[in-house]
Amino acid sequence: MGTGKAKSKLKPSAVVAEAAEPKRLSKSDYLAQLEPLHLELNNMARWLQKTGKRLLVLVEGRDTAGKGGVISAISETLNPRQCHTVALSKPSDREQGEWYFQRYVPHLPVAGEIALFDRSWYNRAGVETVMGFCTPAQTQAFLQQAPAFEKLLVDDGILLFKYWLTVDQQQQEIRFAERLADPLKRWKLSPIDLQARAKYKEYGEAREAMLKATHSKHAPWALVDFNDQRRGRLTLIRHLLDHLPDVSCAPTKLKFPPLGQAPLTEIFGGKLKPLPNKF
Repeated sequence: MGTGKAKSKLKPSAVVAEAAEPKRLSKSDYLAQLEPLHLELNNMARWLQKTGKRLLVLVEGRDTAGKGGVISAISETLNPRQCHTVALSKPSDREQGEWYFQRYVPHLPVAGEIALFDRSWYNRAGVETVMGFCTPAQTQAFLQQAPAFEKLLVDDGILLFKYWLTVDQQQQEIRFAERLADPLKRWKLSPIDLQARAKYKEYGEAREAMLKATHSKHAPWALVDFNDQRRGRLTLIRHLLDHLPDVSCAPTKLKFPPLGQAPLTEIFGGKLKPLPNKF
């Protein structure tokens, strides 16, 4: 990962202009390559339902790395009743008094389900450690307990995947500026995110300590380059599919006979009527 110096006094428009770099995967090429992966993801979802297997995917990385985007790419064609995204807010006062892993346990997948964690218990080793939201003793306790906690999950049959999305600081600066300039992305930017700009190196050091302590045979980490988010999404999804059983699970065949009548039109007998179409 790069550790380039943050640019000072750089206006959002100037940073965004630098985003056009060569060798970026075009949107059309990205969508063309994503389509067959979506078919495989749906096959995987049917396999999970048929076998009762449970899939748990943790997506971690720096601010702006692209966690939400890749989770959306995985889930957008799947049944939302089966595939759940978990993105927890900061812990409440009560949750701060719980066993650290306790608030995450209710969100683990049950038989046939997929749980995609947009950040997870690894907040403790990342933002909480760097920003001083936990003590050094709490960080060390977490680094010791996380592998044991994850082994319990894996031993119980959960299919666990852990991904760290890598992004260089130059790209991070571009994306922060885009969020600041775009009113539709402004909600993604918080004061904590802005403080992260000055702590890029510290986040890297915390990440290295985390990877060293929690990369295990039963729950390994996979690092994915997300400087080009489209390529990163395709790479992550391909890795996920390649590390699950290659089993064809065709959809259930359904009979779809002719309607047997002319299609009917919606009729409303009371005072309620559809809103007038103004578009």
